[in-house]
Amino acid sequence: MALSTERHTDHLEFGLHTFGDITNGPDGERLPHPQVLRNLVEEGVLADRVGVDVIGIGEHHRADFAVSAPDVVLSAIAARTSNIKLISAVTVLSSDDPIRVYQRFATIDGISSGRAEVSLGRGSFIESFPLFGHDLSDYEDLFNEKLDLFAALRAEDAVTWSGQTRPPLTEQRVFPTTDHEFGLPTWVAVGGTPASVVRAAKYGLGLELAIIGGAPSRFQPFTELFHKALAQFGHGERRIAVHSHGFVAETDDEAADLYWPHYAENMTRIGRERGWPPASRAQFEQEIHHGALHLGSPETVARKIATTVRELGATRFGMKYGAGTLPHEDMMRSIELYGTRVKPLVLELLAED
Repeated sequence: MALSTERHTDHLEFGLHTFGDITNGPDGERLPHPQVLRNLVEEGVLADRVGVDVIGIGEHHRADFAVSAPDVVLSAIAARTSNIKLISAVTVLSSDDPIRVYQRFATIDGISSGRAEVSLGRGSFIESFPLFGHDLSDYEDLFNEKLDLFAALRAEDAVTWSGQTRPPLTEQRVFPTTDHEFGLPTWVAVGGTPASVVRAAKYGLGLELAIIGGAPSRFQPFTELFHKALAQFGHGERRIAVHSHGFVAETDDEAADLYWPHYAENMTRIGRERGWPPASRAQFEQEIHHGALHLGSPETVARKIATTVRELGATRFGMKYGAGTLPHEDMMRSIELYGTRVKPLVLELLAED
């Protein structure tokens, strides 16, 4: 394996994440899935052009999202970009096969000259479990076993493994391999449980904190636990990433006014499924000023990102830049501002430290 990749760095990377939400067209009507997918590729191409470091594509199996195969979309973006890293956000490993996941992302890695990464999680929705014939009662066991196998595959050598969720392997190899010194760059996405943090540390993988609501600073105990667990398992430092929602416009008021109706509709619709109350403007404003929503002018968003990465010791920030039906055109402008103005402003703020 010729290409060395650092397991830990102090260099801050700026990412953009999307789940391929079904968006409104110029006439206010919902766009069809194929058009959303084509728009998503254009968003990735623009992100590369304006200097964004990472594009993350999420996986869902619902009518309100267009992406069920992130690796395919990432391959399309890879073919039209030169520098941006390509990561899943996330791959629902519990309902997938670790070998096929590794093969797909190793293939993207070869096509893109080493730009592929994978983020593994259990997902925030459960549709993939019955779709692929899995029982939700096995939720924990499926992820634990499959992550164990995936971690073994990263050595890119003969693997002997056995478990309860799939047939065993005996001295079998998986292809293609990559040029990375430590195998395919891999993260574990964590929504808020200490056990998940320890799980990432056990395998020496990166930790990606999915901060959907509340102050990012409340995740500080998780980062401290991650460092302690890494040491206990005999690993050196590993990277910490933050995934959080956000949106950029020219002014704070413009950002809030553009984003709010789509945020409200999306949160209220999902809330009905989960027993949440309808979204309120007061709750929205609370998330902007004191919570996890990195929204506003380039200056406002830059200050908040700088605070988040300082508090958590993160070396990657990934902004989930869409919100339900938020139009493609508004997201394209947000991407441009994020790359050309937010990124340099954050780096200036951190340099002052």
